[in-house]
Amino acid sequence: MAEQPLMNTYGRLPIAFERGEGCWLFDTDGNKYFDTFSGIAVCGLGHCHPSVVDAIKDQAGRLMHCSNLYQIPLQQSLANELCTVSGMDAVFFSNSGAEANEAAIKLARLYGHKLGKESPCIIVMERSFHGRTLATLSATGNRKVQAGFEPLVSGFVRAPFNDIDAIRHIAKSNTNVVAVLLEPIQGEGGLSVADADYLKEIRAICDHNQWLLMLDEVQTGNGRTGHYFAYQGLGIVPDVVTTAKGLGNGFPIGACLARGNAAEIFTPGSHGSTYGGNPLACAAALAVIKTITEQNLCDNARIMGQRIIDGLKSAFDGAQYIADIRGQGLMIGIEMLDTCPELVALARTKGILLNVTSDKVIRLVPPLNITEAEADFLVSSVVQIIKLYAADDRISPR
Repeated sequence: MAEQPLMNTYGRLPIAFERGEGCWLFDTDGNKYFDTFSGIAVCGLGHCHPSVVDAIKDQAGRLMHCSNLYQIPLQQSLANELCTVSGMDAVFFSNSGAEANEAAIKLARLYGHKLGKESPCIIVMERSFHGRTLATLSATGNRKVQAGFEPLVSGFVRAPFNDIDAIRHIAKSNTNVVAVLLEPIQGEGGLSVADADYLKEIRAICDHNQWLLMLDEVQTGNGRTGHYFAYQGLGIVPDVVTTAKGLGNGFPIGACLARGNAAEIFTPGSHGSTYGGNPLACAAALAVIKTITEQNLCDNARIMGQRIIDGLKSAFDGAQYIADIRGQGLMIGIEMLDTCPELVALARTKGILLNVTSDKVIRLVPPLNITEAEADFLVSSVVQIIKLYAADDRISPR
C-alpha cells in the first residue's frame, strides 16, 4: 500500500477542519478561520446551516436512497420548486455540476441529431470551466485541465468570451452548431463577467439559427449573484441551465433544467443516474431553496456584495498592484497585477481562508446570509492581508 493511500489529485494545504458554523471553520487544533469562499461557492447558507442539518437528519432516518425506477415524491417537489424559481419546465437531477453539464451536452447532441445533423457541435468559450469528466473538460477552455487526457471529446467549437463577432462568424461558417454553452460569470476563469448585451445578442443568434442557449450556472446559481439565477438579472431566458454547488449547501446534488422543446428531448433510457435526485439530496436542496426564498437572501447577496465591492474599491483606491475589482452579488474578484500564490498561505496565518483562481484573481464568494458586520470584517481582513503582501515587495507596481 502507498504511504499515502489517497490518490495525489489535490495540492492539499497543511490544515484539516473538524467543524464549521456560518462563515467560520475550526481546525483540528481548535483554531478559528473566516472562510471567504464557502468551499468554492458551495455553502451558500454558511457551514452547517440549521435548516439543512435538520432536513438531512430527518430524512436520513426515513429514507436515504430509492432507485429512479420508482416515484420519488421529494424529487418531484424539488423539481417543482426549481421550475418555479427558474422559469424552466423540467429537471434532470445529477450528483454534481460536471454531471449536470454532461446532461446538457448530451441533450444538445440529441437535439442536433433530431434536427438531422450527423455531427452536431456546441460553441464553448475560452477560459471557461465546465467540469473534469472527459466531455466537460473538453468543453472547458483551459489547457491545464485538458493536458494529458487527449484525445479529447470532439464536437466543440471555441470562441473568445464576450466577443459577439466571433459567435456571428461561427454562425456563418459552421452549419453543425446546435447550441452555445457558457457561464454568465467565469468562476475559474478569473471572475470575468459576461456583458448583458453580449448575452442578449447570443440569445437572438440562437433563436435565429434554432440553437439552444445553455447557461452553466453551477457556481452563479442559487442566489450567488443577487438573483436566484444570474440570467434573471440580464433580461434573457436560456433553453437549458445547469446548477449544483450551492443547491445542496454541501450535500452533493446537481440539476440540468430545460424549457420548451429542450425539455422534451430526453426520453426513458436516453439518460440516467443511480444516485441523482435521491431523497436525502432532495431534502437538503428543498431546505436550501426554502431558506433562500423565505429569507430574501438574493436581496441580501446584492446588498452585501455591493457593500464589499465599495469597501474594497475605497481601500485600494490608487493602489498600483490592483488591476481590477469586479463581480455581481456575492461573487467578487480582486485581480492583482501579478500572480500571487503566497497570498493564500499568508492569509491563513491571519485566520483567513482565501482562494486564488486564474493565478492572480482572489475569489470572494462568502455565504448569502453574511451580515453587515461579517462583510466589513471580510473587507478589513482581506485589505490588510493584501497590503501586507504588497508591502513585502512581492508585487512590482506598474
